[in-house]
Amino acid sequence: MSGQFTEFHEEMRTVARELLGKSGAAGRVEWPQLVRAGWPGLEVAEEYGGAGAGPAEVGILLEEVGRAVARTAYPSVASAGIGALALLEPNAHRDAVLRETVTGTAIPIAVLGANMVPAAGGETACAGTGGIVPTFRIGQTIEGFEISGNADFVLDARAATTLLIPALAPDGSVRVAVAAPDAQGLRIEDRPVVDETRSLARVAAEGVLLAPEAVLAFRADIGCGPRALYDRAALAVACDSLGVAAAMLDATVEYVRVREQFGRPVGSFQAVKHACADMLVDLTVARRLVADALAAPLDGGPDARRAVAAAKSCAGEAGVRIAGKAVQLHGGIGYTWESGIHRYLKRATLDRALFGSPADHRRELADRYRGESPVPAPSTGE
Repeated sequence: MSGQFTEFHEEMRTVARELLGKSGAAGRVEWPQLVRAGWPGLEVAEEYGGAGAGPAEVGILLEEVGRAVARTAYPSVASAGIGALALLEPNAHRDAVLRETVTGTAIPIAVLGANMVPAAGGETACAGTGGIVPTFRIGQTIEGFEISGNADFVLDARAATTLLIPALAPDGSVRVAVAAPDAQGLRIEDRPVVDETRSLARVAAEGVLLAPEAVLAFRADIGCGPRALYDRAALAVACDSLGVAAAMLDATVEYVRVREQFGRPVGSFQAVKHACADMLVDLTVARRLVADALAAPLDGGPDARRAVAAAKSCAGEAGVRIAGKAVQLHGGIGYTWESGIHRYLKRATLDRALFGSPADHRRELADRYRGESPVPAPSTGE
């Protein structure tokens, strides 16, 4: 948030908070509202009708969606949907979907199982995939291509007008198939989860026929396309966790200022002050790591992987810890349905699990040290 764009970013945050604040108690945000505000085209290149902004600007909107615990497919579209399209080799089919996304007539969703984690040794496993093994397979037919497979816990699959399905080709490369949700042989089955503000589903394909132009390769200048796509999805969830944590900290500080016990505000008690300070520390560290990840080139390379892993593991745990402390510091009312805090705790809990748990991402960070030669101990001169 430092630098020449600070004022612009703060204005974006204010406008986004005002728009999402109109969603009401249900938290549902209609897609046409976001289209009119220009959200779907924020990161799309100007040549396709977008604003040509970067991940930092999109990250602000994703954080505000989490702060409002809003029900919207925007995080999935902005991170993995538009992200997948931007990572692919340009052709007329891909370009048309990008333009339709900006105008609001298309809602592209990448079919990534939110329960997937990188394979062990992601730096070297599954060459070309960065440890992200597609669960779909592409085969050659007389008419074109055929895709089969399934992915579980796909975010916002029901909202999609276009599905972007990463699949393993016969030559071992990963391609992305562009398919309609109502294509013959394609099924979408809802999956119930603890967080009622989210929509997840199982996507299964059995012999879905695709034209040659609907099967696209990742750009040659991308280090590892499948891993870049996974990192974008994981980072979007980290931004959401950040928003949840920030909302809970603000709500808790405001509550302990006005709630009195023994004739004085409970916020004046030392134990409460320490708890709020711990929440602020957790949030500050998570915000710094998320900002670093947003600033990194999300090309699937080792530096991006480590930045995203650090951000996702820290923000995921911070969101749950801060939401849990918010419940405690609100006292008895924090445990009631009317308080609404349970919505934040459930969302934070699901965020922690989506696209790798904190333990999964810490394991990813630890992989960089495996196989490295130990650093020799400094000489004592004896």
